[in-house]
Amino acid sequence: MPQDSGRRVIIVGGGASGVLLACHLLRDPAADLRVTLIERRADLGRGIAYGTACREHVLNVRAANMSAFPDEPDHFWRWLVSSGAAADATCSDPFCFVPRRLYGRYIEDLIAPMRGQGERPPPLHVVRGEAVAISDTRSGVAVTLADGSSHVGHVAVLATGHEVAAASGGFHADPWTAPAGAGIATDGTVLILGTGLTMVDYVLSLIDHGHGGRIVAMSRRGLLPQVHRRVEPMRFDAADLPYGTDLVYLLRWFRGIVKWNAERGGDWRAVIDGIRPFTQTIWQNLPLAAKRRFLEHLRAWWDIHRHRMAPDVDVRLKALIATGRLEVVAAKLIAVEPAGSLAHARYRRRGEAVVETLDVAKIVECKGIVTNPQDTTNPLLRCMLEQGLARVDPLRIGIEVAGDCAVVDRSGRTSSRLFAVGPLTRAAFWEIVAVPDIRVQCAELAKRLSAGRVATRSSPGPAALIEP
Repeated sequence: MPQDSGRRVIIVGGGASGVLLACHLLRDPAADLRVTLIERRADLGRGIAYGTACREHVLNVRAANMSAFPDEPDHFWRWLVSSGAAADATCSDPFCFVPRRLYGRYIEDLIAPMRGQGERPPPLHVVRGEAVAISDTRSGVAVTLADGSSHVGHVAVLATGHEVAAASGGFHADPWTAPAGAGIATDGTVLILGTGLTMVDYVLSLIDHGHGGRIVAMSRRGLLPQVHRRVEPMRFDAADLPYGTDLVYLLRWFRGIVKWNAERGGDWRAVIDGIRPFTQTIWQNLPLAAKRRFLEHLRAWWDIHRHRMAPDVDVRLKALIATGRLEVVAAKLIAVEPAGSLAHARYRRRGEAVVETLDVAKIVECKGIVTNPQDTTNPLLRCMLEQGLARVDPLRIGIEVAGDCAVVDRSGRTSSRLFAVGPLTRAAFWEIVAVPDIRVQCAELAKRLSAGRVATRSSPGPAALIEP
């Protein structure tokens, strides 16, 4: 990295979370920051969400809510209009749901000016490679890459995003590989495990590929995502929310608000959208036992109402179900047995004792996001856990971080050099997988790092000012 007097921040991960953080850090030139962004992929900002080439894959959030900057809520919409992308996507107003690849272009456009073109060292230094280890230096941290090179900074931020479980091979395929690349015959029967938004995307990929065979989507409850509607969020005050109550009371309160709103002609979506600014605080105030019960019994129901489909996608999906092109089954997969060129998928429907068999050409696992860090294949995260620089949270859905995103080590000490953003911090923030939430997290962390409120060595106490 070029030498300079500015504070140096290393971001590991160049997907949406990492690029959004870099944009916030470098938004104010007076902050005198230098950022090294480490990413193993060739493209920045795309990750698994925005790297899709399928034209049928659209954002699950309306354009009006996808700005990179919480203080400029119409930033993405203005980019769509000024770049001509809105016309190309036939997007007539901010409520539209545009192709995800366009959001990838938006993020690329945000980061491009920061990479610099002149003679002076640019504020952003992009390194293509895979981070495998991290260690303390006299005044900061050093991140080592797989090629043996090392990059030094005052602090490091993990922004590794979603981690995808590897398909087990044979008859199995992962949803991030296009049907043609996965070797799926257009007339073969495809079994999709999972009935959430990833399943919806893959079904659209199959149809776009010209698939004419049977498609069966299976999950324990067989629940499909709900659809977006044009509604205004209800207005809540923080004092209206039942913080710190048990899960039963919270659920009763929530259902009561939905019922009250419906009796007045309102929509349940207005309630969910209205409490969105408070969901992280509600989560953080739940007892650990209540969080576990939520994950086991209520998460699936929350997800289908909270993470919804675009209206056009909903119409297409319902048409596929109505015509028999897609069958949604509430069942549990018991075993998969090879049978020549096909596989026998044995499953039991929900509430039934009889085991049924489905002959399939391919099984696509659309529930493959890794949430337990102990199952990670990321070498840097494995190294940090083995060295005790980080620890898995009690729910096993992320690493443990403090409220300011500082990583907590094995002994319970809060680091003043290591931070994390995005899905890796879901145990602390829960609602931290979509841009509207991640951008706020990145903006707050960038403000803290820009102000220099970090120390040059880890300590259990409050962070001191950074030393150049």
